[in-house]
This record gives sequence, structure tokens and C-alpha cells, in this order.
Amino acid sequence: MKVTEQSSNYNNLDKMSVKELLENINREDQHVALAVKECIPQIEKLVEGIVERMKKGGRLFYLGAGTSGRLGILDASEIPPTYGAPYDLVIGLIAGGDTAIRKAVEDAEDSLTGGWDDMQKYNIGDNDVVVGIAASGTTPYVIGAVREARKRGLLTACITCNPGAPVTEEVDIPIVAVVGPEFVTGSTRMKSGTAQKLILNMISTSTMIKLGHVKGNKMVDMQLTNAKLVDRGTRMIMEEAKIEDYDYAKSLLLEHGSVRKAVDYYKSLNVQ
Repeated sequence: MKVTEQSSNYNNLDKMSVKELLENINREDQHVALAVKECIPQIEKLVEGIVERMKKGGRLFYLGAGTSGRLGILDASEIPPTYGAPYDLVIGLIAGGDTAIRKAVEDAEDSLTGGWDDMQKYNIGDNDVVVGIAASGTTPYVIGAVREARKRGLLTACITCNPGAPVTEEVDIPIVAVVGPEFVTGSTRMKSGTAQKLILNMISTSTMIKLGHVKGNKMVDMQLTNAKLVDRGTRMIMEEAKIEDYDYAKSLLLEHGSVRKAVDYYKSLNVQ
């Protein structure tokens, strides 16, 4: 039986107090980070492959169904505002299309050709990377996509929570976080979903850092989409460029559009 489908280590959940439920969920969640730690060698290999290919114009595709698909879309959608990267650099696809982000689309995940079909509008290139996300590791939508991508020479990986799952046989880099049975039997939006989220964070964050979107520990290319981010960017400029005047630093940021460009401009003035 799949680990993700095994019976919960807890019974009579409906008879537990709220405190007992919360404490037991938290106890189970503590296993997740340790399971992800075991995957670091595979994640490292994947990130290095992504960075190498992105430097040659490649992109990163996440594919999944249900919770897995939503997590991929979430991670992809955060890249442009956080790191100022193009919207088509990291692309999240979900079985059933955008409708499935909020509402389940029946049978969409059962198509072996659906995932690869959904990728076709993006003019797939040799340097693209495809990561299939499937807690069970059996989702046809994901398996079909990574199988076809690998056949065509693309770098492929998967994120699953079941050792020996079919999807692990279809990719170059299988990432398997074995978090154990879910607190509610089979509810993979819980520990499995948390493990997937942690791994996706590691992949995209490490990739963006290695591509130069972080300087020191600062997001120097973030988009200035609200007052909080403008304030953060202003203070980053003040720290980096040793500027004491908040209003002046803010004016530099708004004029040049990013922390990186504002600091570079200011430093060029001092060089001259």
C-alpha cells in the first residue's frame, strides 16, 4: 500500500478535544522537515540543472493535479514579484486548467496526455526543465508529461511522498519525501503538501539566488507593487548605499524601479 494511503497513526479523531487535535497535528508536522532533509542531494542536483539551463534561456515547468498542482502554481506565481524575474520563467500547470485552482475538475488528472498537451502552447525548448508534483506518485497527468519530456531530452524531476511510485521511474531526478501516514488518513494536503511546499521553496529560492536576484540577503530585484515593498526597498538602499536621507533613497528607488538599479546609480555618482 502507498505510504500516503496508510491508516493514520491516530484513531477516534472525532472524539479528541480541539487541543488534542492541534497538538497531534503539530506532532506529525515535525516529521516533515526531517523527511525533506533526506532529499537535499536530489534537490541540489535539480537546482544545479535548472540554473545551468536557465542561463541558456530555459524555463522551469511545474505540473500537478489538485493540491500538488496548486502548490506548483503558488510557487511559480511568487517568482516575478519577489525576484523581478519574467512571468514566463517559472510556469505552473494544473490538471483541469485555471478553473481547477479553486474547484476540482473531474477526471482531468486521469489523462496521460493532458500534461504534455497543456505544455504545447509554451513552445517547449531543449533547455526547459519539467518537475512533476504528485504526492501519490501515480497521477497520469503528471506521469505522461514527464515521460514525454524525458523522451525528448528535457531535464525531468518529480516530487512525491511514496517510495517506488511509478512517477519516480519516469524522471531523471526523483525527489521522494517520505513523511509517513497522514493525520487524517489519505489527506495528502497535510504532511505531504507541506513537504512539497518546502521543497518547492528550496528549488525556486536557491535557483533565483544563483541567478543573481539576491545580493547579500536582500531581494534586490523585487517588484514595487505596494507601499510595504517600497518602504522595504528604500531601507535596503539606505543600508547598502549608506544613505541617511529616507526621502532621497525612496526617490532613487521610484526613479530607477529596483533596489539594484538605484544602488548602482548612486554608487556610479560617487565613482565619478
